[in-house]
Amino acid sequence: VQLQASGGGLVPSGGSLRLSCAASGITLKDYSVGWFRRVPGKQSEGVGCISSKNDNTYYPDLVKGRFIISRVNSENTVYLQMNNLKPEDTAVYYCGQYNGLWFTDIKLANFRSWGQGTQVTVSS
Repeated sequence: VQLQASGGGLVPSGGSLRLSCAASGITLKDYSVGWFRRVPGKQSEGVGCISSKNDNTYYPDLVKGRFIISRVNSENTVYLQMNNLKPEDTAVYYCGQYNGLWFTDIKLANFRSWGQGTQVTVSS
């Protein structure tokens, strides 16, 4: 099983974008799902996760107040709403199953089953 991210694109600084995370063969509401991003030459960064337990969420300081994760169970989809985007948000974004229910941080080692990412480019 792989979770596929989509919805990336080119946006101006200060703009918004909504990414989608879909999976076939599993019901996403039964899993915690996380998002992380990769920039060539830099360490990957977790940008948020949503728990299968009551849908509680966690965001690191670098995106807190700008990014929002939500689920639409009828669509079997998890969304990452990104607002007030900055050029430093430029990256390939991935979603994956996240090992955890209650979050105080986000660890890359807890991600599983991520598939193809989606490119987000924020112009200055």
